[in-house]
Amino acid sequence: MVTDKLVVLTTCETEDQARYMARHLVEHRLAACVNILPCAQSVYRWKDAIEESPEFVLIIKSRRDVFPRLRDAIAHLHTYEVPEVIALPVIEGSDAYLQWIDRETAS
Repeated sequence: MVTDKLVVLTTCETEDQARYMARHLVEHRLAACVNILPCAQSVYRWKDAIEESPEFVLIIKSRRDVFPRLRDAIAHLHTYEVPEVIALPVIEGSDAYLQWIDRETAS
């Protein structure tokens, strides 16, 4: 059974930015929870050069119907020209946790 829940990934350049974004998303009920993982090392191509930089990974728990507003909020808050916003479907999960996501992302 595929649920309507999503795990959304993004990255931030600084811990302050990651905390600010996480708090904003939860306060505005766009996310039930945001985990901030420090010490990611990203290697990527940007403007014809290979770049390497440390980043903070945000793991965002939300719902499919909230995603357009979540994506727009990340784009608005982010300092990157092209921020990562990738949504992964939650196939299954514990009923209690999935219900909690519903309650915390309610309008």
